[in-house]
Amino acid sequence: MNKQDVAGIAEKARQAGLKLGTVGTVKKDDALRFMAEGLSESKAALFAANAEDITHAKKHGMQPAFIDRLTMNEKVLKSMIDGLNEVRALKDPIGEITKAWTRPNGLLVGRMRIPIGVILMIYESRPNVTVDASALCIKSGNAVILKGGSEAIHSNRAIVAILAAALEKASLPPDAIQFIDTPDKDVLYEFLEKDELIDLVIPRGGESLIRSVAEHSRIPVLKHYKGICHVFVDAGADLARAKRICFNAKVQRPGVCNAMETLLVHKDVAQAFLPDMIAMYREAGVEIRGCEETRKVVQDIKPATEQDWYTEYLALILAVRIVDSLEQAIGHINHFGSHHTDSIVTSDVDHSMRFLREVDSSTVLVNASTRFSDGFQLGLGAEIGISTSKLHAFGPMGLEELTAQKFVIMGSGQIRE
Repeated sequence: MNKQDVAGIAEKARQAGLKLGTVGTVKKDDALRFMAEGLSESKAALFAANAEDITHAKKHGMQPAFIDRLTMNEKVLKSMIDGLNEVRALKDPIGEITKAWTRPNGLLVGRMRIPIGVILMIYESRPNVTVDASALCIKSGNAVILKGGSEAIHSNRAIVAILAAALEKASLPPDAIQFIDTPDKDVLYEFLEKDELIDLVIPRGGESLIRSVAEHSRIPVLKHYKGICHVFVDAGADLARAKRICFNAKVQRPGVCNAMETLLVHKDVAQAFLPDMIAMYREAGVEIRGCEETRKVVQDIKPATEQDWYTEYLALILAVRIVDSLEQAIGHINHFGSHHTDSIVTSDVDHSMRFLREVDSSTVLVNASTRFSDGFQLGLGAEIGISTSKLHAFGPMGLEELTAQKFVIMGSGQIRE
């Protein structure tokens, strides 16, 4: 693929996006329905393509967490199909007037949701992102250029072929979904210079990928570098509830960005809570790295270093710290965290509200697992990514986050004096 190819793909996406932005809801929903049907009907071919990618990943010694994200099984396929159907059922944001007011001169001023335009989506080993990103972009009237990782090349080729066929079946421009079918980084860097054709870049993957994209892009980038997520068990918390939440947040799926990486425990409940909690973790194969106070409560724990508080393990490793107060817990999160997802387990309403207000993260929970920081779980149908930068979007990004707003003004002959 050369510079002319890159420009051609971006131009096709631009033209398709202009058409898609004017299409009504019915046609877009038809396309999403055809996509869901196509995935279901092509299950055997999809699994065969995915098996090629998994074989290649294992041959090259990829880590279990990486292979877990790469794997497409019955559960993952059902989730893809459910995501398409849920996005289809959501209200179409395009054309919505979000606010309107009348000026003293009689002008009616409003703000209307419009597509952003062309989205460049860059991601690593998750084939489901191909479906989620396409569904959200099509429903919100955006064209999308997909750059999946080389490790999922066979899976993504198979998926994109199904999605493009669904667009044609719905009489929509198939060029609205473009696929960069090469692992060449220089090609990606060429796309990142096409600021006259591409409106937004969303990288989704490891920190090194996101930093590389942000460094090379001339196009605005929505990003999150790490998912250093915390759960704070407050004094007076329901400890049975806390155990369920903390176990789920770490163990249910440790290789994803909304898994807990640091557990904070108030000193008043540490003795009652930590021995049983850590025993549960050890039985599940979790390695514990604790502060000095934690190591006094439970024996044979590896000492935590300051670097552990900054680390996104994406594995069965957990840092544990005992804190003196709610203030110290919030201070720890805001200093060491990554503005991603943090939760408090508490029975104190005032503490709940302080935690919600003062923790500087894109998703903050009370008495629930960090694993709910996910677009599908939050009712967005799917998510195209999670933004931890505050410009335009903050947190899981769904349909509304893939729109901009323009001013629309209705007059009756007014002129400015």
